[in-house]
Amino acid sequence: MTKRLAGIALTLLCLAHGAPRLHASDTMKAILDSYLTIHAQLAADKTDGIKAAAANIATKAESLGANGAAIAKAAKAIGTAADLAAAREAFGPLSDAVIAGVRAEGQNLGDVKVAFCPMNKRSWMQKEPAIKNPYYGTMMSTCGEFKK
Repeated sequence: MTKRLAGIALTLLCLAHGAPRLHASDTMKAILDSYLTIHAQLAADKTDGIKAAAANIATKAESLGANGAAIAKAAKAIGTAADLAAAREAFGPLSDAVIAGVRAEGQNLGDVKVAFCPMNKRSWMQKEPAIKNPYYGTMMSTCGEFKK
């Protein structure tokens, strides 16, 4: 009976310690979804929906505490961008912060890939199998390469 109670206690302890990581992973997935929305808009030379997606990222990132501080700060910056050029400029730090956040959690990105623009010297993430550069949009949509 004592061993059984000890086993149950150990199981509950493991579940309790695992819960924050599961929550953070769900939160990071939500951040990534909004991030990909921003990427798609910038790659298409649009700003529609960027402010709402950035606000969602900031809210979710703030729920991660110190681990989400860089993401929240970068999301707020892109959320206040006045035009397409400013949004693209702010997308670099957001990309860096989200990529670092995803890697820190050891997230499995699934079909999301990290890409790099050698002209802008900035990275980003995307789901599409072909490069869709958010920094140059339709003007130079295929500029870049996937990183491993």
